[in-house]
Amino acid sequence: MNFDLNDEQQLIRATVRDFAEREIKPVAQELDENAEFSFDLTAKMGELGLFGMNIPQKYGGQGLDTLSYIIAVEELARVDGSQAATLAAHNSLGIGPLLEYGSEEQRLKYLPPLCTGHGLWSFGLTEPGAGSDSRGSKTTAVLEGDEWVINGSKIFITNASVDISLGCTVQAVSGDEDGKKIFTTIIVEKDTPGFRRVPMHNKMMWRASDTAELFFDDVRVPKNNLLGKVGEGSHIMLHTLDGGRLSIGAMGLGLAQGAFEMALAYANERKQFGKPISKFQITAFKLADMALKIELARNLLYKACWLKDEGRPYGKEAAMSKLYCSEIAREVADEAVQIHGGYGLMKDYAVERFYRDQRLLQIGEGTSEIQRLVISRLIGC
Repeated sequence: MNFDLNDEQQLIRATVRDFAEREIKPVAQELDENAEFSFDLTAKMGELGLFGMNIPQKYGGQGLDTLSYIIAVEELARVDGSQAATLAAHNSLGIGPLLEYGSEEQRLKYLPPLCTGHGLWSFGLTEPGAGSDSRGSKTTAVLEGDEWVINGSKIFITNASVDISLGCTVQAVSGDEDGKKIFTTIIVEKDTPGFRRVPMHNKMMWRASDTAELFFDDVRVPKNNLLGKVGEGSHIMLHTLDGGRLSIGAMGLGLAQGAFEMALAYANERKQFGKPISKFQITAFKLADMALKIELARNLLYKACWLKDEGRPYGKEAAMSKLYCSEIAREVADEAVQIHGGYGLMKDYAVERFYRDQRLLQIGEGTSEIQRLVISRLIGC
């Protein structure tokens, strides 16, 4: 067993950490306060090669392994969850299904501009009445001649409404067989008539990322916009979520690391009763537990990435990683605020933003409850 990162992975960590500290950290609080999506930072992440990191070079990507990409997400989340969310949702949920299930013509058309930072893609699964129950989708797609006609809506879709959002992969009900719904995935480009994208405001977390509601009113797209085969929609979406769980795990891990570092620095500076509060056992033990949980989370997540890169089954470990990293992000962020005391409740301190940002991780891309359901099935329950 070798736990060392290779030279390329170490360089990626150092490069992305430097970028996050230099470019993102100075503006993260202002972007959060104004709920402002940063086109500038997105373009700079593109220049750094963070979009399409694990996409083959023939399609404009970097051709890197899963762990390299996960390290990049982790390092962004260590500084700002919003920018990490933009990257993670685009790479895992946006690009992922286009690469794995798209035809060669679709890959050559869509992937190159999506690896630049000047174009984003979204994943249209969640609906107002279909969250954890993805098969509860009501959006429909009817084939009329050479066109799909789509009607319905989606909600809580990341990277879907800003100007550089180029389109969405949509799950829709395309018929039924023996009384069961048939799900199909279809590509919908942003300027298609009847396709309306509405940004969602007043979020508690990830305020500088783009979240949208999508509405389809007799949206007509060509027949060849089908992604995969008719009836494969549910499989495509759920398989995509397996990879997405790794990136959400990376967001939890990075957030926990950042919160821990802030808590440790504050505990070493803050004095009470004549000495730094880090010297009091109760605070020192909190920090020790935080460091322990982060180490365990990192080992679990990196193992899941290794399994994926080895071409081995990784669904169970992905669900475990997403669950555990999300949970320790909550625990570490909570203790970090506690160590900061009253200051941890003030927006002047970044730990307040981290406390808010972590809350989504136990909900998005499969709730903690759903992860436990997935894991229980995979262990034979």
